[in-house]
Amino acid sequence: MADARLEIKAGRISFNGEGTEPWLAEQLDKVLAKLSEVKELSEDSSEADDEDDKSEQTRAKTGSQIKIGPLATYLKEKKATSNQSRKFLATAAWLQLGGMKRVATGDVTKALSTHNQSKLGNPSQCLNTNSTSGNIEKDGKRQFYVTDQGFEDLDK
Repeated sequence: MADARLEIKAGRISFNGEGTEPWLAEQLDKVLAKLSEVKELSEDSSEADDEDDKSEQTRAKTGSQIKIGPLATYLKEKKATSNQSRKFLATAAWLQLGGMKRVATGDVTKALSTHNQSKLGNPSQCLNTNSTSGNIEKDGKRQFYVTDQGFEDLDK
């Protein structure tokens, strides 16, 4: 069978797929079912830098609705206050849930500082540790994103 390609965008949610037509049709059904469950994300025309305002909005992650609050609360919920690598991962996840598509190490350290959280001893080592374990995928030299495995590890 010939490969087919599909791209759907609904607000900030997007789906790209490529494969056989039957497989793609099955995936489309799943995506449409999840889209009907997800509340449409508010499209704020201003790009405010206030992370607290962003964190109070409902965000979508892997088809389920998540309400993220202040960073300190998120770190406590994810048991990420003492382990440096876990704290790095949780902060990156919080930023990603807050709307950042790609995160840099500096974004993590700035978020911790801005939200009165203790700093990391060696952020670069935390990035490398999480990358090696598959929790973070590096995207070029300076940016990365939290993988599905990383989100799952934070939920443990």
